[in-house]
Amino acid sequence: MAIKMYYDKDADQNVLKSKTIAIIGYGSQGHAQAQNLRDSGYKVIVADVAGSDNYKLAQSHGFQPMSAAEASAQAEVIQILVPDELQRRIYTAEIQKNLTAGKALVFSHGFNIHFGQIMPPKDVDVYMVAPKGPGHLVRRQYEIGAGVPSLIAVFQDVSGNAKDLALAHASGIGAGRAGIIETTFREETETDLFGEQAVLCGGITELIKAGFQTLVDAGYQPEIAYFECLHEMKLIVDLFYEGGIAGMYYSVSDTAEYGGMTRGPRLINDAVKAEMRTILREVQDGRFAREWILENQAGRPTHNALRREHSELPLEKTGKQLRKMMPWLKKGK
Repeated sequence: MAIKMYYDKDADQNVLKSKTIAIIGYGSQGHAQAQNLRDSGYKVIVADVAGSDNYKLAQSHGFQPMSAAEASAQAEVIQILVPDELQRRIYTAEIQKNLTAGKALVFSHGFNIHFGQIMPPKDVDVYMVAPKGPGHLVRRQYEIGAGVPSLIAVFQDVSGNAKDLALAHASGIGAGRAGIIETTFREETETDLFGEQAVLCGGITELIKAGFQTLVDAGYQPEIAYFECLHEMKLIVDLFYEGGIAGMYYSVSDTAEYGGMTRGPRLINDAVKAEMRTILREVQDGRFAREWILENQAGRPTHNALRREHSELPLEKTGKQLRKMMPWLKKGK
């Protein structure tokens, strides 16, 4: 069955334009969504820590930032856009007391709702607007008259209008120009975590590390191994992005196509797929969520150790030297 796609014509922005929207957190998504909503004619206020870089950025963009408590008291729609691990503390300390009947609570990732870290009162709407791109892309596409596709989901529909609010919200950030897909908090959260762990961040990183080390252990120069296993990844990812797997294979050499098609399945074999299913179960049953919550409560000892370990990898040290040869990489940083 074909998925239903929503566009600007399906959204009534007026259902949200009479309300004040508080953006809690002026980081990657916060700065983009706040500006896009404002430029779409919505009334937007923002909150961040006084004196922080994000606070100053909000000021430079014409906002008068305030505390999360002040913003949530003034707004009818409260969107929490701080990192997952900070949301529960800020919600409990500053937002919860101001989340009165008839208001709406909004997220761009379902982690804290799906795993019960935030349990909103039963008399408020709870919905999600999740752009499928980083904040700078959400903002840049909006400014040129385009948009980034977005997911919407409704967790609690007290007013009977939560989906209409979500559509209006997504339209306001520019997603209605590209396409809006309806999902659930469960589906968005679990697929997002699995994708990060098994493919986008964990899987690809370990594949690169293993490929690099295999070549170095076989006596090849680390610089050559770096180019072949990491640097050229951008070429392939761009081809994926533009044309999918078929587009990538169409664009590379026939030698690369045949080699990839015949050798790739030997790497990503039944054992790897079984481990992927295990990782997915750990996401679905909450084991990963509990592990990450406890890791933060303990001061992130494992996370910090892994960061140090990765920074000392021969792959990273080699890349740091080689990237000095590529001044174009620094542009826009």
